[in-house]
Amino acid sequence: MKVSDVAKLTGVTVRTLHYYDEIGLLPPSEVTSSGYRVYNDADLEVLQQILFFRELDFSLEEIRGIMQNPAYEKETALQNQKALLVQKRDRLDRLIALVDKTLKGECDMSFKQFDTTKIEEAKQQYAAEVKQRWGNTVAYAEYEKKSASYNTVQQKMLDGEGAAILNEFGKNRSLPPDSVEVQELVKKWQAYITDNYYNCTKEILSCLGQMYVGDERFTQHIDQYGVGTAAFMAAAIEVYTS
Repeated sequence: MKVSDVAKLTGVTVRTLHYYDEIGLLPPSEVTSSGYRVYNDADLEVLQQILFFRELDFSLEEIRGIMQNPAYEKETALQNQKALLVQKRDRLDRLIALVDKTLKGECDMSFKQFDTTKIEEAKQQYAAEVKQRWGNTVAYAEYEKKSASYNTVQQKMLDGEGAAILNEFGKNRSLPPDSVEVQELVKKWQAYITDNYYNCTKEILSCLGQMYVGDERFTQHIDQYGVGTAAFMAAAIEVYTS
């Protein structure tokens, strides 16, 4: 599905979709030789998640931090989003009731209906929960320290470099996972993570390989470079780390 088709389907402007791609929030599954962005069903699911977060007034930086966190889980995200949306709906119901009372001529000088404190507290708690599984590790501390210093241009370069390596995995997934070429790709991937995020030991890399096939979010993202790429990477990593 081309970017114009996605815009018509979702109501998100083409310019916004381009921007999401530029900041690494929603890269398309494919870019044709003519430069056209092509989105698949997995991309649309990611976009839906982004729109849920936007509906809850999360900033793009917050959304990216949550969705790209290794602890991110789609089902948990949906449950938290539902809880926040219910809170937002209840607040709107109270505001509507206040408007109705005012229209009837009743004098109600209460302002508690405008209060968003509980919603903001719930958002902060959710953001904290996302990184609870990963956030106490030395690796995550390194990731935060390094990524905090990246400006937008540097981050785009990193996103492009990572995407390029994943694309190589996709193109070579017909080769045996233990082949020299594929094992060099694993080494390259490990170095990329270490150089830009945290010290990716073989133990951590092994865990990541398991996440690539055990976590639907990772699988969908990596399989944008070809169906089965995530499983292929996991198999190659298993060989590399054993």
